Amino acid sequence: MEISSGNIDSSIRASLSGRYATALFELAAESKSIEAVEASLNGLRSAIDESEEFRRLIDSPLVSRGEAIAAVAAIAKAMKLDPITGKFLGVIAENRRLAALPAVIRDYRRLAAAHRGETNAEVVSAHPLTDDQVAALKDQLRARVGRDVTLDLSVDPALLGGLIVKIGSQMIDSSIRTRLNSLAHAMKG
Repeated sequence: MEISSGNIDSSIRASLSGRYATALFELAAESKSIEAVEASLNGLRSAIDESEEFRRLIDSPLVSRGEAIAAVAAIAKAMKLDPITGKFLGVIAENRRLAALPAVIRDYRRLAAAHRGETNAEVVSAHPLTDDQVAALKDQLRARVGRDVTLDLSVDPALLGGLIVKIGSQMIDSSIRTRLNSLAHAMKG
């Protein structure tokens, strides 16, 4: 199944991560496993966020190709990833592109959301959001944009508190860090 240009943002296809995500999405669509691949990628995203060791594996240029391939095969087996995602991890390890994995996951989620007719929002918070907070945020964003919203959640303790939400080219920054910076700037001038 080829993705029509009307379904996705051309900026996704223009980037390296977007090309990988598009190829993975097309494979998943052909085998009718878009949701299974997305679930596996969400598990990988959580592992990246929670494991310093996993982050070092994907970021380090010192890890040999063979070590990276073996490591991702073990990770795929331990996490019980769907076969397509497991093979995909092997391919990007072989191509020495593991550092692009977080961006590939983000871009795949955007493609899957567009396929379902949803809008994707990137949300950065100072602390992990509870399930109730995520549900409330989805409801607020759905009311604002007029359709279902898929959230890409990440944590940045430097925000101190609040959220930064990006939907397309729109950004809502309610972080305490930004408010403090604004206050400091106002006091100088």
